[in-house]
Amino acid sequence: MKSQKIGFIGTGVMGASIVKHLLNAGHEVTIYTRTKSKAEELITLGASWASSPAEASKDQHIIFTMVGYPKDVEEVYFGTGGIFSVVKEDTILVDMTTSEPTFAKKIYNEAKSKGLHSLDAPVSGGDIGAKNGTLSLMVGGDFNIFEKMKPIFEVFGQNIIYQGEAGNGQHTKMCNQIAIASGMIGVCESMAYGLKAGLSMDDVLRSITAGAAGSWSLSNLAPRILKGDLEPGFYIKHIIKDMKIALDEAERMNLQLPGLALAKSMYDQLLDEGYGDNGTQALVEYYK
Repeated sequence: MKSQKIGFIGTGVMGASIVKHLLNAGHEVTIYTRTKSKAEELITLGASWASSPAEASKDQHIIFTMVGYPKDVEEVYFGTGGIFSVVKEDTILVDMTTSEPTFAKKIYNEAKSKGLHSLDAPVSGGDIGAKNGTLSLMVGGDFNIFEKMKPIFEVFGQNIIYQGEAGNGQHTKMCNQIAIASGMIGVCESMAYGLKAGLSMDDVLRSITAGAAGSWSLSNLAPRILKGDLEPGFYIKHIIKDMKIALDEAERMNLQLPGLALAKSMYDQLLDEGYGDNGTQALVEYYK
């Protein structure tokens, strides 16, 4: 694969691992994140440091963004000194932030007007998938640009699916987050029940993960719950953001999602109790 000049904005829990894969594949990566000290390992591995999103974006072939909230995406792309202020024609922009479908379309339209290309490509698989290079990507935008980017996506992802027009990647991610948020209630209640019944939960997991109850969350997060490990593969504060986006989109479509509304209310309570920087598996604390 030909080496590409890549700007990467947002090197958090998942972004840092993605950058490592890109560096290992021989790409020239310039990074920006708000706290430079958190990026020192990537700099040691060969990434170049930029002091702003604009500096990270200048003269790049491809720019990835993976930031926290829709307002951060707005600032990075449209703000003073943002991406759109410096990028050259034909640059490919890929937003992997889980954000609003309508905003993905806004980025796409602005990119088109400037002779640029844009994909919304949120991911799933958590910190484990990012470390292992096995993330799932849900991609919206022009098919020819998706095809052009696929070899790059394959550096850090395995299940890479084109979902259609701009915004559809984000809509697909909402389907993913709805299943995760509501499903985590089942995982945590299963663990709470088994512990209360005095079962050997390692044996329980050996039984139920291989059956009809099996899921990624059950296989990967339930063992963390049993160890008392609440560290984030994905932050509670971010799943709450995603649930709000999904509920707002559902309301626009005149669709009721009572299970998701329940899950959000439970996570909101944990946020109020100070668990916002813990992983989604910390929902188990609701049952204590």
